[in-house]
Amino acid sequence: MMPKRLVIVRHGFSEGNKAKKLIAAGADPKTILTPEFLNRHSSKFRLTDEGRRQAIVTGRWIRKNISRKFDRYFVSEYLRALETAALLNFRGAEWRKDFNLRERDYGLMDLLSPEQKERCYLEEMEIYRKEKFLMPIPGGGESMANVCLRVRSVFDTLHRESSDEEVCMVVHGEFMWACRVLLERIAMEEYHELDGSKKPFDRIHNCQVLEYTRINPFTGQETDCYRWMRSVCPSNLKLSRNEWVEIKRRKYSNNELLAEVNSNPRYIS
Repeated sequence: MMPKRLVIVRHGFSEGNKAKKLIAAGADPKTILTPEFLNRHSSKFRLTDEGRRQAIVTGRWIRKNISRKFDRYFVSEYLRALETAALLNFRGAEWRKDFNLRERDYGLMDLLSPEQKERCYLEEMEIYRKEKFLMPIPGGGESMANVCLRVRSVFDTLHRESSDEEVCMVVHGEFMWACRVLLERIAMEEYHELDGSKKPFDRIHNCQVLEYTRINPFTGQETDCYRWMRSVCPSNLKLSRNEWVEIKRRKYSNNELLAEVNSNPRYIS
């Protein structure tokens, strides 16, 4: 079985996050993406001052509302995750680094501006947009499906070694989406809807906390799989639902399957 409780935390607001935000707001990419900034892999991004504040607030919230300590602590080897983990400030924590917890690989597009991405990978981007879950990111990046396979290997280890424990992991946004897909059995169609949603409750914000449990939070009854989850953004509670939700793994009738199939045209009979 999976751990009794699994708490997954996204890293705080990083240099990379701020650069993207500034460029999206209209800043000249040349003033943001300086040679010094670009002369490193995104794994070396640090937290901004805002990101450090988020991590401190999030650690305080977890200790108050979930637990003051966990049986095992895991963290991505990327600097922004390491910095976040330390600033959560779990007393006596012994963090295990795991490269499998890294962010989705963006390949050669890792540090390109939006204009450069369109210029260098115009045709590939058109193909990628047709099926963003299955297709790899242009430039040799990972598909979300491949991230899910990597996450599954992490879950296999937790299933084998930590079934009676409470575990905390500090990771990345795309990694957390893969966790949601696997733990909540989210279908590709639903993933696309959530990925394209502008609603704050559908996003995974910096220092967002996903908590999964095999113990019913209302009755205390233990089950053999995750039946309950909640999503909380401690640094800004207005961005998250903050409520326990029962995980319902959907099943489909024959008619529902055919309805989905028939909603798409057939060109060769």
